[in-house]
Amino acid sequence: MGVDGLQYEIIGKGEPVLFLHGFTGTRETWKEVCSYLTDYQCILVDLPGHGKSTRKISSMKDCCSLIADLLDELEIKKTHIVGYSMGGRTALSFAIYYPDYIASLLLESASPGLKEEAARSERREKDEQLAGYILERGIEEFVNYWQDLPLFASQKKLQDALQRKIREERLSQDEKGLAMSLQAMGTGAQASWWNHLAQLTHRTLLIAGELDEKFVMINKAMQKELPQADFVICPKVGHAVHVENPRKFGKIVDVFLNKNITR
Repeated sequence: MGVDGLQYEIIGKGEPVLFLHGFTGTRETWKEVCSYLTDYQCILVDLPGHGKSTRKISSMKDCCSLIADLLDELEIKKTHIVGYSMGGRTALSFAIYYPDYIASLLLESASPGLKEEAARSERREKDEQLAGYILERGIEEFVNYWQDLPLFASQKKLQDALQRKIREERLSQDEKGLAMSLQAMGTGAQASWWNHLAQLTHRTLLIAGELDEKFVMINKAMQKELPQADFVICPKVGHAVHVENPRKFGKIVDVFLNKNITR
């Protein structure tokens, strides 16, 4: 199903939970997690530039506007949002642009962006260079580079079948889509939300993997700024907690949602 070029599917019934994947991911990444959430309506979205979504955007705000349109189309006034990495930054941005839609936030390995303009400018340049690399070299060479980043080192320990599945998901992407995503929604292009965290009064759960030291530090700093945030560090996993231990991640999400159910 799709709304205005944004592809999605719905699994289950109950209170709505919107799932937003990370860069090079698709809605498929959440399927196993959703199998542990039997009492909820899981709404899985292919973000712009990914999966089967065809809508072009020029900014994170454009993406958030599309999400608001989707929720309106589905007649959903409030939803819980689970976002991973880029999807976590998107969830946080959506909560700032459209706070009335939020029932609660679950941010996995996410950040509020870069604090300093100089750092954002430097990151924008790197994201532009990476976008050019993808367009010039093609998806397979990019995926070879991407999967070997230190950020994903812990995934090398996963079973071969799961590693192949992750690689196939990345290889399924479109070069132009990924490049657009970097340019519109990359960490450099995103506004810094550090000074806005105090205004987010929604119940928030921050999740990071023990082996992902950078994001453990970022999330500890975020927790201090957010009025109602808890932080869970998951042992023996890295950046993609929901991929490396989906059962544990699903249980964490289920417990949090049960505490914050609105119906």
